[in-house]
Amino acid sequence: MNIGERSEKTRRVAISAMMSALGVLVLYLGSVIEVLDISMAVIASLFVIFTVIEYGGAYPWAVYIVTGILSAVLLPQKLPAAMYILFFGFYPIIKEKLEKLKKRPLCWVLKMIVFNICLFILIFLANKLIYIDAEKYLVFEAIFVLLANFTFVIYDIALTRLISLYIFRLRKKFKLK
Repeated sequence: MNIGERSEKTRRVAISAMMSALGVLVLYLGSVIEVLDISMAVIASLFVIFTVIEYGGAYPWAVYIVTGILSAVLLPQKLPAAMYILFFGFYPIIKEKLEKLKKRPLCWVLKMIVFNICLFILIFLANKLIYIDAEKYLVFEAIFVLLANFTFVIYDIALTRLISLYIFRLRKKFKLK
């Protein structure tokens, strides 16, 4: 490995570390200002998106894992960290892989499956941690799942547009390559 390759790798690691630190900071804000917990989990995922676009490979996974572990340990309220770990942190990486499929209907089916698996894990954990009698709240949970799926579709479309905005308009301003 020559000096140029080593310096490029060092730069990528340093920027990935900064993305992780920013992700933890944003999640911390969501933890302190509890009204912003979901919003901050979504914003923290933008740092993963950035590393997916700019570096790919293992770097986005590193940002996701480091941000998830540090936020789970450091945050006073764990809900933003849980949402980040259970969905928002890794979804941009999965989204990029799924969107390489040529068949859009299959892509959407797989996205919905991934989302619903994560959603049901979150519901299961919430029911166990809060000790909710799930049978009493079955109708509420069904409505929640439907609304969450609708919201996910809007989120995915908005995320695609935000990624396009970055790639086609903002990327050249960062001059990372």
